[in-house]
Amino acid sequence: MAPRPQKKLFSRRKVCRFCADKEIVVNYKDVKTLRNFVSERGKIIPRRILGTCATHQRQLCEAVKQARQIALLPYSGSTQG
Repeated sequence: MAPRPQKKLFSRRKVCRFCADKEIVVNYKDVKTLRNFVSERGKIIPRRILGTCATHQRQLCEAVKQARQIALLPYSGSTQG
């Protein structure tokens, strides 16, 4: 049985949100922005999914960790069950 030909999926090149818009700054006090980069379970979303550059991903991780430390963000998502 011959394998079926695979369809090529077009995926757009992900662009770093912080490099594209210079006005957005990574800051641990800006919880509204940081929530976009944290999953529902409270995990930091990886770079390959978000499309952030390495420099900004490192800054983002540090900012999320600082925000967690001073209780602006939870360490884990809401655990109901």
